[in-house]
Amino acid sequence: MSEGKTEKLAVLIDADNAQPSIIEGLLAEITKYGTANVKRIYGDWTVPDLKGWKEVLLQYSIQPIQQFRYTSGKNATDSAMIIDAMDLLYTTKFDGFCIVSSDSDFTRLAARIREAGLFVYGFGEKKTPEAFVSACDKFIFTEVLRSKDDDTEKITRRTTSELKQDSKLVNLCRNAVEASSDDSGWAHLASVGSNIAKQAPEFDPRNYGYKKLGELVAATKLFQIEERAIGDGPSKAIYLKDIRKK
Repeated sequence: MSEGKTEKLAVLIDADNAQPSIIEGLLAEITKYGTANVKRIYGDWTVPDLKGWKEVLLQYSIQPIQQFRYTSGKNATDSAMIIDAMDLLYTTKFDGFCIVSSDSDFTRLAARIREAGLFVYGFGEKKTPEAFVSACDKFIFTEVLRSKDDDTEKITRRTTSELKQDSKLVNLCRNAVEASSDDSGWAHLASVGSNIAKQAPEFDPRNYGYKKLGELVAATKLFQIEERAIGDGPSKAIYLKDIRKK
């Protein structure tokens, strides 16, 4: 995403595959990436299933799009979302899309939007098929966005021992540090984060119970950590180095 300007985002929510308890966290998360110029949510609002969503739409200024369930077992909501997304894409008014669903039916849509050069943020539960996750530039699991009052699932902070046993995480971090390091083996934390994002769109320190990447990396105890002053000011930058290297 380009720096120095506010990205215009289209937020499309599949009401059948997302929970109202994520809405506050979802919109707060989206503000990190840009401004939600369009906020639409799709579903059959004539059925009681979506009552929870109805109660928050006005509060958060989300436009409900009615889609009747013409045939049992067929999800007409997905088709309506995809058609609208393509219409919005062709307006060329947006810099990116936020697709909120755990449904693999949006895999091709995400890929098509990226082919057009726009950024795609996916939001869905951990059960979301890997194909859809990988089709997005970044994917955030909605379990970390649930309201504090929702006890459906709590993200427990992983211990150092548990983190070290997670081979995928260990390899992801080590590979990112290696790819971002200078000749002395030290890598800037920000560069490491960017490299990880390219390898795994779904990566998020919050999935492991940590708010920041630096906190997660420190908890693994697999890296040397060094703070370096930036110029003459009080700001500091964090650098990492694999402890296996001298």
